Parts: sequence; C-alpha cells; structure tokens
Amino acid sequence: MCGIFGDITVRGKQPAIGEAQAIALRDLLTHRGPDGAGLWRHENALLAHRRLAIIDPTQAGAQPMASADGRYVISYNGELYNDAELRTVLNTRGVRFRSHCDTETVLEMFAAFGVRMFERLRGMYAVAIYDTLGHTLTLARDPLGVKPLYYWVGADEVVFASEPTPIVAHPTVPMTPDWASVSAYCTTIRAVLGDRTLFEGVRAVRPGELVSIGFAAPAPVVRRTMFWRGPAESAPGADSLDEAGERLWDSLEGSVAAHLRSDVPVCALLSGGIDSVATSTIAASRLAHLRTYCAGAATDDPGDDLHEARLAAAAIGTDHAEAVITRAMFAERWPAMVAALGMPLSTPNEVAINAVAQRLRADGCVVTISGEGADELLAGYESSMDDSARFVRSGAVLDGRRLHGGEFQLLANAWIPPQAKRALFEERVFAAIDEDSMLVRFVRQEFDESVAEVGDGAPDELSSHLRCLRRMNLTGLLRRLDSATMLASVEGRTPFADRLVAEVCESMPMACKYEAPAEHGGGAAVLAPPRLRTKLALRCACAGRIPERHIHRPKASFPLPFQSWVADQAPMLRASAFAQEVFSPAAIEVVAADPSAHWRLAWPMCNIALWGDACFG
Repeated sequence: MCGIFGDITVRGKQPAIGEAQAIALRDLLTHRGPDGAGLWRHENALLAHRRLAIIDPTQAGAQPMASADGRYVISYNGELYNDAELRTVLNTRGVRFRSHCDTETVLEMFAAFGVRMFERLRGMYAVAIYDTLGHTLTLARDPLGVKPLYYWVGADEVVFASEPTPIVAHPTVPMTPDWASVSAYCTTIRAVLGDRTLFEGVRAVRPGELVSIGFAAPAPVVRRTMFWRGPAESAPGADSLDEAGERLWDSLEGSVAAHLRSDVPVCALLSGGIDSVATSTIAASRLAHLRTYCAGAATDDPGDDLHEARLAAAAIGTDHAEAVITRAMFAERWPAMVAALGMPLSTPNEVAINAVAQRLRADGCVVTISGEGADELLAGYESSMDDSARFVRSGAVLDGRRLHGGEFQLLANAWIPPQAKRALFEERVFAAIDEDSMLVRFVRQEFDESVAEVGDGAPDELSSHLRCLRRMNLTGLLRRLDSATMLASVEGRTPFADRLVAEVCESMPMACKYEAPAEHGGGAAVLAPPRLRTKLALRCACAGRIPERHIHRPKASFPLPFQSWVADQAPMLRASAFAQEVFSPAAIEVVAADPSAHWRLAWPMCNIALWGDACFG
C-alpha cells in the first residue's frame, strides 16, 4: 500500500508549508510506503506520496503521477482488481500506457470519464486527484472502506492524508479533541464514526463516498456524494441454500484470484476459522507455494486459533508459521501502536494482527490476504443476530417508548452504554457530549439508510439490522486490519470485502445467511450438529471443499485473553494527565482497582488515556 498527503489552498494563495515541511509530514507515513517517495507542487497545490511497491515496482509507477496530458495529478493508495478490463476500455479510446501500474489506470480512467469512473472500479483504494485546469480536488474511497483517507477544511486551505497524524501535525490545523467522538469511541470502540474522528474538524472520507472540493472561490467549496450503496435483498425463495452457496463460492474464487495479483510475495492469514480456511484453500489452489500465518496466545485450549490453524494448514498443504502473543508483548505493543498511529486501538486483536504482520514481513512477504468481512456480510455474529431477531419479534422498550432500530443496535453492542456516561466523564466533558446526541443521531441515520438500502417493504425486517451491522462494524474492522498491517509495511487484502462478493452476499435472502432459533421464529435445522445458525451459504459452499471441523467451528471473537491482560495497563489511569481531564475520579478508581472485572470499561478508557497522553500530553 501507500501513504497519501496533500495541502491545497484557494487560487492566489500558497500552502502554509514549504517543501521541507511537506516532506517531513509526508514521511510520518513512511511505514505505509518504505519503497519510494515523491512530491509535486504547482501554484496553490502540493501533493506528496510514500510508496509500497506492489505492482510494477519500477520508477514508472512512482507517484504523484501526472496524466498523459498533464492536466490531472494523482496520489493513490490501493489495488485495482479489474485493471486489465479497464485498460482494454482505455486502449480502445487511444490511451497508450507508460507503465504496468494500476495507478496509471485509475488516473487515465479519471481523465476519460471523470467522477463517473468510480462506478466502474473494482478494488480497494483511497485516491486524491487534482485538476490543474478546473482547480478541483477529488477525494474518494472504495465502497466498503478497505483503505482510509482523512481531510481537514480550513478557511482557505485543505489538508488530507492516509492517517490523521500528518494532518494534525500541520501548523495550520488545530489539534483539539472532538469530545462527542471520544464519548462515541467509549461506547463503540470505533475511532472513526461515519465521517467524524477523535480530532475536531478532521473528517474521514466515508466508504463509497466522493468528496469534490473546488478552489476557485475565496473559500474551498465542498460537495459530498455517495457513488455506491449495497443492493436490495432478494425475496425469500429466490435462491435455495445450495444455489446461494455456489454463487458465493464462484464469486469468492474470482475475488481471491484477483486479490493474488502482485509482483511481490503474497501469503495468507489463517486462523482456523471457516473464513480464512476458505480463502487460503482457494489461494493455495492457484499458487505453486503458499505461506500461511496465524497469531494468537498459547493456551491450554485444544481448540484455540493456533491449534486449529495448524490443522488447517496441514490439510491445505501450506508452509505455516505463527506469531505467539505473550502478556508482556501485549503490554509493550499496545501503547506503542497507539503512539505510532495517533489513534486508539479498536479491538485487542489489532496487537495480534500487527505482530503477525511483522513476522510475515520479516519472512519476505509484503502482501497478505485475510478473511475479514465475512461475518458482517453473512451474519456471522450469532449473539448479535439473535438479539436482533428478538427485537424484530417483540421490540424493546426504554423509558416507555419502543426503541428505534439504530438505538437498539447501539445499546445491544455497547461497551460503555450512554446511560453510564454521567458517572464516567468529568462534568465538563459530559456537558460537551450533549447526552451523546451525535452518537444517537448517527446510529438512527445508519439504521434508516440500511432500511432504504435493503428496500421498502423488505421481505425480512432482520435484513435491515444486518445491513446496519455491516455499515457500522465492517469499516472499523477494515481500518483495524489496514492500520495494524501497514505499521509493518504490509498490504492486507480482503477478498470477502470486495464489491462483487458483497453484492452477492447482500442480495441473498436472509434464510441463506442466518437461521433464528426456534423460540424466535426460526425454522427447521439447516446443518447437522453442531448447530451453527450463521453464515449458512458459506458453510454450504465449503462442504466437500474444506475440512468439516473448520466448517462447523464456532466463532472466536477475541483470541487473546485481554480481559485479564488489560490489568497491566489499567493502573496508568491514575497517573495519566489526560485521563484525569476526561474521566471522573470515581470511574478511574473503580477500573484501576479491578480492571479485569471491569474490562468493558478498562479497554476504552485505557485507550483514550494512551491516545490523549501521546497526542496532547
């Protein structure tokens, strides 16, 4: 992958930073691109780039890159999976390519089709393109949000980057906590919620969003539009389970094949669960040799990730290696990652992902595929789906009123619920969050948009809840994979979180993904014991293709015993200046005294303290 940085002002003005400062800010992203660096400056615009060379590692693929006519300049982070198809389209229009790099394909597609080209792209990407004649900046992000992009809009200047750190280090950008987002993180453990980040005024480009910014006026003019939304769900009975499974497997095979394109060594993450075993099995069938890697804690449980991954690797025939996470390693790496990223971690698994990324990079691998995304697309979280099924059937009441679907999802999945915030925060912070009004508005909007995506009069009301879970959860999990792997200069690829695979999954009837238990209105058993009622189409598709034990292995959400390990970090709450500013003395004392018992408080509170001390201390 790569790192993007830029600074553009309205016409007639110059960026507040010179080339030396721009290089210094760009190089805060060196971990995202250790193989090359570039800087382009023109009148009021400055674009910079750090490169992790994956396709065409020659100088022909260097960025920032100008179009053949010189009008457009791009800084791009991504991989295009329909590159050959789009090059054929461009060849018929007379385009003659100067490189084999997909960056040039995206650039020339934009020159030919403008913003309409995003409807044609299949891949993971974050892109910044500047039009030197129209004086317009285009920022865009792939439909599922695999690759991140952030921006800040000032009175006459816009600063953007692949991570918030270079933006808030810019001399013009004020670095101030967004207290509503801090509170939202404590509930959702998402450092980005919609377009809001933990830094006041720093926005995220949303998945499938196009941000167009004009610089001809006295102030930047920002227009935001969505260029992708998930498909409506098919009616019940449109697919049998067998038919849905075959469609899913065909799409996944095509996606894995596309995700293996690389001019550098590729490997796979293998946890022993159905998602990673499926993707690794397909990858192994297409490569002469495949290395697989698993991260986890050594336990006495014979069914843990490390053990199951070894069995899967032996069955598939891969060259397998492990990154064993110890309590001491977790305690050391957690704060180091927060400091390096300038953001708190989302889940404890981020530490394990970073450790395995360091291991595979040391072995010479630069690209890895992952099974991330299947749970959100195929209803993989049984307890969340069961809770949603109960809500659909009987509703939930709070303070005498039936909860909105978004509010239900918020409360059902909360680490620290909104009603606990008065006791959690200092009075000044509690007043600033306005009773979590931003968070409540966000979840209501996400649910309402999920209902609209699924379609009016959807055949299964539960589908709106699953779509909402995908919209709210998947982007955060993909950011986790991106940040943890990129810290080790590794590109993480996600064949499930692919536009075409997602469209297959989301168009399936709910009965092909999840079966509610009988007391919630569920039907007959679909699978033989052990009864697993999630990801039904995938389990059906994998029958006869991967070992039965991995098809029927239950979901393991947290392979690290962080509930006890968090105790090593929690005492720092008493000494943290930022924690004292944010959290009430009573909340700090409760958590610091017994963090293992209060791990749902300890994890977000410690992360916020580590982040605040690193950024504002």
